[in-house]
Amino acid sequence: MITKPMYGFLLLFFLFTFNQNLCYAQVLPTTTGFTCNPSQFNSCQTYVYYRARGPEFLDLASIGDLFSVSRLMIANPSNISAPNTTLVNDQPLFVPISCSCNTVNTTFGSISYAGLNYTFKSGDTMYGVSTNKFQNLTTFQSVEAINPTVVPENIDIGESIKFPIFCNCPNRTQPRYLVSYVFQPSDNISSIASRFRITPQSIRAINGNNSKIFDTLFIPLSRLPNLTPPAPSNNTQPPPPPPPSPVEQKDRKGQIIGLAIALGICGLLVILVGGLFFREKSKKSEKFSDVERQKSLYVGSKKGSFSNKDVEVNLMADVSDCLDKYKVYKMEQLWEATDGFDERCLIQGSVYKGTIDGEVFAIKKMKWNAREELKILQKVNHGNLVKLEGFCIDPKEANCYLVYEYVENGSLHSWLHSEKTEKLSWKTRLRIATDVASGLLYIHEHTRPRVVHKDIKTSNILLDSNMRAKVANFGLAKSGCNAITMHIVGTQGYIAPEYLADGIVSSKMDVFSFGVVLLELVSGKEAIDDEGKVLWAKIGEFSEGSEERKVKKLQEWMDESLLREEFTMESVMNVMSVAISCLSKDPSRRPGMIEIVYALSKSIDLFSDISEEGLSPRQVTAR
Repeated sequence: MITKPMYGFLLLFFLFTFNQNLCYAQVLPTTTGFTCNPSQFNSCQTYVYYRARGPEFLDLASIGDLFSVSRLMIANPSNISAPNTTLVNDQPLFVPISCSCNTVNTTFGSISYAGLNYTFKSGDTMYGVSTNKFQNLTTFQSVEAINPTVVPENIDIGESIKFPIFCNCPNRTQPRYLVSYVFQPSDNISSIASRFRITPQSIRAINGNNSKIFDTLFIPLSRLPNLTPPAPSNNTQPPPPPPPSPVEQKDRKGQIIGLAIALGICGLLVILVGGLFFREKSKKSEKFSDVERQKSLYVGSKKGSFSNKDVEVNLMADVSDCLDKYKVYKMEQLWEATDGFDERCLIQGSVYKGTIDGEVFAIKKMKWNAREELKILQKVNHGNLVKLEGFCIDPKEANCYLVYEYVENGSLHSWLHSEKTEKLSWKTRLRIATDVASGLLYIHEHTRPRVVHKDIKTSNILLDSNMRAKVANFGLAKSGCNAITMHIVGTQGYIAPEYLADGIVSSKMDVFSFGVVLLELVSGKEAIDDEGKVLWAKIGEFSEGSEERKVKKLQEWMDESLLREEFTMESVMNVMSVAISCLSKDPSRRPGMIEIVYALSKSIDLFSDISEEGLSPRQVTAR
């Protein structure tokens, strides 16, 4: 029987004996990533060089979804004027990523990468996604390393796994960008340098002289060059690689000889170590399953077997993507800021007002389910969305605290429905409606995958010191459109009919909820009354009868405080037309947010450019 020490001895013996000719290792790509020092590494925004490939990735939307960026974020640096255009096979693209230095484990140490979450589909494998979809910008070995509890052979459809896209950030003496580029079989350093209009020496200075096929190279660029799609060709065969230089021919000849020898050696080694490998792999799988069970037991009960430190490490790992973007507060800071979360500091629900280093924040306390909210919030940045400043993890109670900017004037709900003596003017209400629509337009059209808020209501719309509106509370938000869920969540009176009936999640459910908010702005009434009747149930009445009857009926229904102002009923009728369109029971007939923003921004001929599928000109009843 061959023991473990004997396996090791045989392996070392063969490697030592054939050290001069063992060239096989020289043609393998880097598998463990690129080491970095977290204390000396400055995170950066950089790019990867990606090739459009059919049939799945021949449009910017699908590639944007893969890299969690918008179409415009790829189109602009890639010299593409129309984001909706169909790409050609092998069309080169610059895709933006956020690069940082991340600690993996004691074996890998710290490596630089952009962590992208990928949701597994039918037929996906860790190796296939790494090599085909991400085109060798990562390796399955590194994916395994940063997902230690995942068993590669047992990944469920719908499970989200983090993929580390290899990247690097320049130091002060280097050019502005180090673009990640995968060395292709037809490449040599001279051809790569020519493609990017730089010198071969500059590439070697960053990457050394031993680049291998499917290695990630970092291309030093002061600015991104213009990219042009490959010329169309009727020849389906790939173009022949450029002829190698005499030096490269000699190197490859040596590699071929070494490869032949190495393959013979590897045949023997496979027989010797195969059994040991599979036995160790089986043990590893059992070990990972045990860890998962222990973790789930802890999360389900406060009396778990993990120590507080272990829990903190696990929870921090869940939000590792956010560590370089948001400030991580200590529990002691939040406790002091809120006087121990005293009721006097309570704003609403589980949100507290707190002062840290002289600055006021809104601190949201929640059980550990903030991962998705953090994932979405780190993708959005808009003046009409409440800004997340940082977060804190409490391992003792498995709680997470999100620290937001403090918005001084509270919620729109309190201004419309409380006993405030000061009432909102019609001009202010119109501006609030436009602000909310602008925020929704951003998350619907400028994030990839698209974000659906799922809980638009007046209590989630906050007003700053200038009475400008900001959309808050992304706790129910969903990244991705046209999904179906069996778990219906939301606030009664605002929920779209198709979501309530069939669980359909799309941006049009936010449009419906926004229509309810418009009704509240016009009427001053709650979305649902004391008898449980929803505000939008009788909106059809405002489209019936003569113009005079419609205006009279609307005046009877409007907020009484507005009737004391001087403004034209045409403006109110126009807003009601927008609301009625938003509240169509058929989601396909509701307008998109870009149409709504346009409509709300106009005071005359509000719907002249809107199609029948959006806001119908027939709905304009007061002129």
